[in-house]
Amino acid sequence: MMPVLDLRGRSLTLRDLRSALPRAEFDVEAALHQVRPICDDVRDRGAEALYAAAERFDGVRPEALRVPAPVIDAALQGLDPGVREALEESIRRARLVHADQRRTATTTEVSPGGRVTERWVPVDRVGLYVPGGLAVYPSSVVMNVVPAQIAEVGSIAVASPPQREHRGWPHPTILAACALLGVEEVYAMGGAQAIAGFAYGFTDGDADCEPVSLVTGPGNIYVAAAKRLLKGLIGIDAEAGPTEIAILADDSADAEHVAADLISQAEHDPLAASVLVTDSAGLAETVAEALERRVAQTKHHERVSTALTGQQSGVVLVDDLEAGLDVVNAYAAEHLEIHTRDAAEVAGRVRNAGAVFVGTWAPVSLGDYCAGSNHVLPTGGCACHSSGLSVQSFLRGIHVVEYDKAALREVGQHVVTLARAEDLPGHGDAVIARLPELG
Repeated sequence: MMPVLDLRGRSLTLRDLRSALPRAEFDVEAALHQVRPICDDVRDRGAEALYAAAERFDGVRPEALRVPAPVIDAALQGLDPGVREALEESIRRARLVHADQRRTATTTEVSPGGRVTERWVPVDRVGLYVPGGLAVYPSSVVMNVVPAQIAEVGSIAVASPPQREHRGWPHPTILAACALLGVEEVYAMGGAQAIAGFAYGFTDGDADCEPVSLVTGPGNIYVAAAKRLLKGLIGIDAEAGPTEIAILADDSADAEHVAADLISQAEHDPLAASVLVTDSAGLAETVAEALERRVAQTKHHERVSTALTGQQSGVVLVDDLEAGLDVVNAYAAEHLEIHTRDAAEVAGRVRNAGAVFVGTWAPVSLGDYCAGSNHVLPTGGCACHSSGLSVQSFLRGIHVVEYDKAALREVGQHVVTLARAEDLPGHGDAVIARLPELG
């Protein structure tokens, strides 16, 4: 079912690996020309542009863009008790993990009378995007809101697409998750227009949506393109692409577990990537047999089959575990599972991954919901330079410099010398104005 890439007997450079490994086509640049007029329209016409976009893309015009409090409360009251219990546990575990990410101010005494303090200050206001396409993602509400709250962001707003089946409001489970987290500002807007609404702000009757400083959360290619277009006006977490899982496995792996985990990510989207890297041809064959049986039985079998047989998915055969580590580090997966002997030791040698899941009892789906880790992670190979969403995503480091006269005198001549070396004598003159003897 899955394409096979045989790298055995080949010595490949990082450049070779990056060009050879399967990857989804996700051309954000090509989508820019489509989202630019949408974003410009929101900038120019505000709420009316958002209503028009909802009718065009979501097939419904909401009664209001901001979801009324009674609608959010009713969603929580109507939430299935089992789902509520699961969400509450997800929130509890996420808060435990993210609370340990808090940063504290540090002060460095550079010299007597001269010190630099780094303060960590939350952004003033964030817009958190929760997609609503092929699936419902209350878990993404948890993953976005919890770190923002622990970072002590003062103003938090959530947006999710309006749903025809729910009178133009976001899905009730999304609204219920917001209620559980105490988020009261929720908007029925999706896609590129939601990102623009957060970036520019708008007024809708008595409701004002003030512009945000930062937008986070996953979405489709148009959401990613809007983030790219508006980056600078707003901060963004990442340009998220289709989800991806890589599994590094040897002949000790359980083929049924591996197959189930490949399917778990493939059911997200026809463009989802599932990649198995192994030095065991026997395991690859057994996994292929398990996939054939399991795909036929899974609910979204057409979507899963499309994803698994696409160019973004495949089985990569390697000579040994060392070569497998080179492959997964070059691939830099959003999610990486390790199904090998001494899995913890192997996981410790992974340099590039959004999140690493160690051993057969830590499937990616655990991280999607209840591990306590964050599931908003870098995709498309970006894990080689970027991190997943965390408390740090919502904080800014500010350096506070305090020097007294003696401390400035001690280092002032060096400042003057370097300023003149850079042909910026005014920089040095600013010191000489305070300490004429250095002139």
